[in-house]
Amino acid sequence: MRVMVIVKASADSEAGVMPHEDLLVKMGAYNEELVKAGIMLAGEGLHPSSRGKRVRFTSGGHTVIDGPFSETKELVAGFWLWQVSSMEEAVEWARRCPNPMPGTEAELEIRPVFENEDFGEAFTPELQELEDRLRAEVAARQ
Repeated sequence: MRVMVIVKASADSEAGVMPHEDLLVKMGAYNEELVKAGIMLAGEGLHPSSRGKRVRFTSGGHTVIDGPFSETKELVAGFWLWQVSSMEEAVEWARRCPNPMPGTEAELEIRPVFENEDFGEAFTPELQELEDRLRAEVAARQ
């Protein structure tokens, strides 16, 4: 199963405070463990929401909203995409993570990624073929 591990933002990450070398070293070692174990598919840190935009869709169209966004605890500072055998395995790997926001409480959120079979009959063979082709194109670009 694939899971997305979401690193929640902090006041420091939203202020653009960059991590110290010590944390970069610890995270580098942790990421190396994930890669060697065949767990990590992708992972990146994100710039503060002040550098982002949101596109809000309504029945009347859409609106573009410039960052920063309020409610820091609801914002994302980074993510991993992992391939694991179970949610329990994902939790075990998450427990081994260095605190991504040293000096403060931090939180990782783990959420399963939808797989083709999760969509049932609505995901027709034609849609599955399209999805497979698009994934192959993305993989070829990497």
